[in-house]
Amino acid sequence: MNKREVILYIAMSLDGFIATESGGIDWLSIVEKPNEDYGYTEFVKTTDTVIMGRKTYDKVLSFGIDFPHKDKTCFVLSKTKSGKDENVSFYNGDVKELIAQIRQSDGKHIYCDGGAEIVFELMKQKLIDRFVISIIPILLGNGIRLFQNGNQTNELILIKNKVFESGLIQLEYITKNHS
Repeated sequence: MNKREVILYIAMSLDGFIATESGGIDWLSIVEKPNEDYGYTEFVKTTDTVIMGRKTYDKVLSFGIDFPHKDKTCFVLSKTKSGKDENVSFYNGDVKELIAQIRQSDGKHIYCDGGAEIVFELMKQKLIDRFVISIIPILLGNGIRLFQNGNQTNELILIKNKVFESGLIQLEYITKNHS
């Protein structure tokens, strides 16, 4: 059986924010370029499962587009919702148990699509195997931090970095205990 890695693939401002205080992400557009998706299309081909928080899910739905992960099994971690809708299954149990359950069957990798609370929980339980972080050349000053205070130390090994013409820098790390 293959190891289904949990991969955080996300963008943040240079000062570490994934959204403004009100949840805005319009600032991401400063790096939009025709025919440039910063490796996203190739990345999602390596995944068949997506996990995200409810706030992230609500944000995706607010874009007024087709749900982008219709071809994948999607779990939304939520304290308030349960059951399913047309796109996802809501999950309010232990995330470590969910990851273990997903890993029981063969498949592709597991894409963590945010947000900060889910990243915090996954890091606390040392469940993220790989971090792909795109740093957007902007300083927001405040907002929703990608890495919340209070997490345990996670040693990482840089395995790849790429600088794009737009000023975006993409860093890829694996956890030090990655096998």
